Amino acid sequence: MSQQRTEARERRRRRVRSNLAGTPGRPRLNVFRSLTGTYAQLIDDSVGHTLAAASSLDAEIKNADFKKTDAAREVGKLIAKRAQEKSIKKVVFDRAGYRYHGRVKAVADGAREGGLEF
Repeated sequence: MSQQRTEARERRRRRVRSNLAGTPGRPRLNVFRSLTGTYAQLIDDSVGHTLAAASSLDAEIKNADFKKTDAAREVGKLIAKRAQEKSIKKVVFDRAGYRYHGRVKAVADGAREGGLEF
């Protein structure tokens, strides 16, 4: 990714994060996407802890033959399952400066299918 695109995404990320904060009752669902993978974390910003995480590198997703967008949807379902195990039902969605499109949208849709509310 070019330096200008990286800096622009970082500016958008800071702007979005200035209005978002995860709490113990409603953690922040952060999404990161690289060229090869998609990652999601539930973060409690009051103490700075990651409560749950999922990625396309997890064994149940990596071993299956998914396209990137389909793998991202599975990451959303997996993070929702792990959140349910910790009695988390509501989250704040943090797209981290990425457009709400493609893999980022697929993670959100998968999390909603898994039972999370944004």
